[in-house]
Amino acid sequence: MEKFFLRDSEEYIKLGQVLKAAGLAESGADAKQAVQDGEVMVNGEIDTRRGRKLYDGDIVKYNGKTIHISSGK
Repeated sequence: MEKFFLRDSEEYIKLGQVLKAAGLAESGADAKQAVQDGEVMVNGEIDTRRGRKLYDGDIVKYNGKTIHISSGK
């Protein structure tokens, strides 16, 4: 499981942004398509909202990879 750390000034990050920032999607368009196609799970459930806000402790699964969102605190 890979950790994705939120910036100190951020309370959350959006689902589409984390896919791109973590290198799981090459572009925002690719992230959008994967989310809309139901290929991404958040906390064990498929989520089709690329604007879904992810907070400390959330877990994202996509394309065989797992990302744990962490505030780093």
